[in-house]
Amino acid sequence: MQVARAVWNNQTQWVQQINGIHNGDRADLVLIFGSSALMKDNALLAQIRKSHPKAYICGCSTAGEIAGDHVIDDSMTATAVKFDSTTVRAVDAAIAAPEESFSIGKRLAHDLKHDGLAHVFILSDGLSVNGSELVKGVISSLPEGVSITGGLSGDGDRFSETYVCTDGVAAQKRIVLLGFYGARLKVGYGSMGGWDMFGPERCITRSKSNVLYELDGRSALDLYKEYLGAYSDKLPASGLLFPLGLRDKHSDETIVRTILGIDEKAQSMTFAGDMPEGNMARFMRANFDRLVEGANKAAVFCRHKIGNSQAQLAILISCVGRKLVLRQRIEEEVETVSDVLGKETVTTGFYSYGEISPSSTSRCALHNQTMTITTFGEI
Repeated sequence: MQVARAVWNNQTQWVQQINGIHNGDRADLVLIFGSSALMKDNALLAQIRKSHPKAYICGCSTAGEIAGDHVIDDSMTATAVKFDSTTVRAVDAAIAAPEESFSIGKRLAHDLKHDGLAHVFILSDGLSVNGSELVKGVISSLPEGVSITGGLSGDGDRFSETYVCTDGVAAQKRIVLLGFYGARLKVGYGSMGGWDMFGPERCITRSKSNVLYELDGRSALDLYKEYLGAYSDKLPASGLLFPLGLRDKHSDETIVRTILGIDEKAQSMTFAGDMPEGNMARFMRANFDRLVEGANKAAVFCRHKIGNSQAQLAILISCVGRKLVLRQRIEEEVETVSDVLGKETVTTGFYSYGEISPSSTSRCALHNQTMTITTFGEI
């Protein structure tokens, strides 16, 4: 496998950071991650197509871009990959509303050829989707043993418009599944958080899909505002600093959920994934050192998954909430990942509205506020 990475911004235009492919027309896949403004710049996408005419060009808008040890904004990264023996196939579809998430995920996964399928990487709209249902739909159509990772596109802290790029064309309300095929492909993954719980655990007494109405019989939005105090005037963006920890009554595992929007009239809060009635929820807040430690643990888990193999490419998907909390310390979490994976691994990625990965006890799920890593290597 050969990997090259370039970064574009208004000041420098394209800068080739890593040139691992000597002939651009040899690339099989180009992953692009950039701001919403750049993702809808057709001229910029055309430049990428011209440089890599035979590649499948895929990516999404972000809440920040990751390039090596650096976290950057208002830029675009283009990571070109030439595989030795792995093939890539993509399927995509439009999504009009969150209620379609399961059916679209099921259909797209069904449309992927299953023979030789080793891994599925998902990039989804970040606003008009129920990420939990999307993942469930994908799982329902895939054979056992196929791993799944990915993330939801972002739009900074604006929550206005998100884009997914499929075959060099970016559009809103889009979902793409990349299928990776080959016996020599080694895929690693890891996903960890690092948030602290506070306050009492409360029962979800009224919800519908990913919309939360009541906790312990009280308006969830009113209760949330009480906890946020001065931050409540800046919802939904300030909600990224105080996610909810979700736990099934019959399990000890906590899944983090973050807010995508609020409805003052309905007194409701919309989350990136399901908020099932009867589940227990608890407020969370940042612990700086544990957030960075979580990124480190995700990288260690990745290395464990691929054994003695060397990853040539790592895709890092971290949550916008982590970025808002860590601020000037944000690069610490990508630096610790690079330290674990080694200099031989080219890293790219983005800050998202949701992360998709297996956990320690489940096949795959939507997560929020985590650092999720997917590594690829060929043996």
